[in-house]
Amino acid sequence: MIRGDSLSSRDRDHFDWPLFIAAVSIALLGVVNLYSATSVYSGARAELYISQVYWLFMGGIIGGVLIALDYRHLERLGYVLYTFGVFSLALVFVLARDVRGSARWIEFGAFRFQPSEFMKVFLVIALAKYLHDDPRNEGRTLRDLAIPAALTAVPALLVLKQPDLGTALILVFVFLTIAAVTRVRWRSAALFVVSILIAVPIIWEYVLLDYQRARVAVFLHPEEDLLHRGWHAHHSRVAIGNGGLLGNGYLRGTQNQFLFLPDQFTDFPFPVFAEEWGFIGCVVLVCLYAFLVVWGIRIASMAKDRFGAVLGVGCAAIIFWHAVINLGMTSGVLPVVGVTLPLFSYGGSSVTTVMVAIALLMSVSMRRYSGVASLERL
Repeated sequence: MIRGDSLSSRDRDHFDWPLFIAAVSIALLGVVNLYSATSVYSGARAELYISQVYWLFMGGIIGGVLIALDYRHLERLGYVLYTFGVFSLALVFVLARDVRGSARWIEFGAFRFQPSEFMKVFLVIALAKYLHDDPRNEGRTLRDLAIPAALTAVPALLVLKQPDLGTALILVFVFLTIAAVTRVRWRSAALFVVSILIAVPIIWEYVLLDYQRARVAVFLHPEEDLLHRGWHAHHSRVAIGNGGLLGNGYLRGTQNQFLFLPDQFTDFPFPVFAEEWGFIGCVVLVCLYAFLVVWGIRIASMAKDRFGAVLGVGCAAIIFWHAVINLGMTSGVLPVVGVTLPLFSYGGSSVTTVMVAIALLMSVSMRRYSGVASLERL
């Protein structure tokens, strides 16, 4: 039985301040950086940092509600939320407006949202419910993970169809992260890796679109098309290199101020930050993300039940893979795939999703003081 619809005094006493401070620090740095990234514009684009503050405020309200409610209530809604998310993804193909070759946002008047962002959390909740209901404790085979894989494949394929390769990859990586802590048998894990290697040329030839293959080609040969497809990645690397040890100073990054950096407030905010604050600033930001992820895994390991443990791993995985892919693509380590930097990139759906993930981590953390760690029993 789930007891307690609101915060008890004991829960309030265990408010997770380290998690809260790390998340707020990243969000504040993000707003400061967003102001710089849009300072060269006029009109509505110059006011994006204000909109970001509004979204952070709204995300905080939603997060506060989730913190007040016991996270175990979500277990009963796991498949309902998942179904709603998949329905929203399907609705994109009917209602969404094409923007730069992709249809990802559903609009209602002045309000619009990106269903694929919220699907990340819905998928985590659905996977947590499935694994919570599965009493198996011994090593799992690929057959045992067939249903969770199917739960992941449906939204991933719908997102890939939009097309949005970055978000589809996030969904797959979140599933793989959760699967990695469910004691998959070594033989099954090896078979899975071999299957992926066999599937790579098929995916390259029949799944990826021309522009996606071109991005990989630019990544492998970055100097061949600097004026077109390689423009983003090249000037991103230049901005990071220009930052040096201590940076050029706030609002003094040349790549941003002279408009060499496209999408500097959505997919490429990190180069703006790196050029202005240098290596030292980058280390601080990366450490904040690393702390957030490690703290999330710690929360999962101390959760009182399997649902909370999987929920914690999944939410930490959302933050981890977003940060790794975005930092990787902006620094030239990975191909450009269009993934936002959590709490740093502009975007209402992205910010709200990450705030919800952090709130769920907070809820699990504050209610972990009865029972024993559940991550070991997955």
